[in-house]
Amino acid sequence: MRIAVTGSIATDHLMSYPGRITDQLVADRLEQVSLSFLVDELEVRRGGIAGNITFGLGQLGVTSTLVGAVGEDFNDYRSWLERHGVDTESVHVSETKHTARFLCTTDADHNQIASFYPGAMSEAREIELKPVAERLGGLDIVVISANDPDAMVRHTQECRDRGYDFLADPGQQLARMEGDDIRKLVDGAQYLFTNEYEHGLLLQSTGWTEDDVLGRVGKWVTSLGAKGVQVKSKGEPTLLVEPPKEKQKGDPTGVGDALRAGFLAGLKAELSIERALQLGCTLATVSLETDGPQEYDVERESFLARIAEAYGDEAAAEVGPKLR
Repeated sequence: MRIAVTGSIATDHLMSYPGRITDQLVADRLEQVSLSFLVDELEVRRGGIAGNITFGLGQLGVTSTLVGAVGEDFNDYRSWLERHGVDTESVHVSETKHTARFLCTTDADHNQIASFYPGAMSEAREIELKPVAERLGGLDIVVISANDPDAMVRHTQECRDRGYDFLADPGQQLARMEGDDIRKLVDGAQYLFTNEYEHGLLLQSTGWTEDDVLGRVGKWVTSLGAKGVQVKSKGEPTLLVEPPKEKQKGDPTGVGDALRAGFLAGLKAELSIERALQLGCTLATVSLETDGPQEYDVERESFLARIAEAYGDEAAAEVGPKLR
């Protein structure tokens, strides 16, 4: 199964300020604010939704193709992904912009000052999927995850025009896109992924009812946080898959991306939808237990043991032969 994952590729620059940001604010001078901090920690994490999904697939032994736009500063990140089983040959490299990055300073009271630089991500709209398909000998499914909005619309339309199956995962871009563009992203998707908040926002933005959406997609998968994952499809009973119990809680960033990676790995392995989501929920739990969206590692035997504990020995027996 040839999987292409389009979407954001970024790094997170996380800084810790030992004092209080609010102490630097003077009420009668807020019309012209200049703040300067000496931070005592800086952590740089690899991220971006497409990067996280392809990394997760690699952890399960599945090579997928990353499709997105980066800057010339991507070399170290590229090497990391390739070492973890990701095909980066279809990544577009900008000649003028840096790779997208998120910058956030957090103080002792957990107040934050944050900004996001899209950078090269804006050039993702220049990427065509046809050359990717020709290089790979075809595409079995294309993931359309949060990215430059014009790129998302273009890639979705190209999937429809060329007959590529696609998974629609608009994510946080739902909040900034108009209803007409959102309808274009959803219509014809084999799978639609949202979280609980995005589920409602999609209906509100498009003016569609839930039945309208189910008439336009194959299956609508909604993550419900600690309650698990809900799957709806037209004319079929609702499916609910609960996640394994986590051993500890780390940074939740990237947990949803791990869910999608596990699900896609299950599709490649020709598992049932329920089993594929059980695989996804288990990978998401492993991700939740670590700090950083690409800092976890899948150890085959312990991973299968967790599946057996959560979903039974039969589930582990089905998944086991499919894992590397």
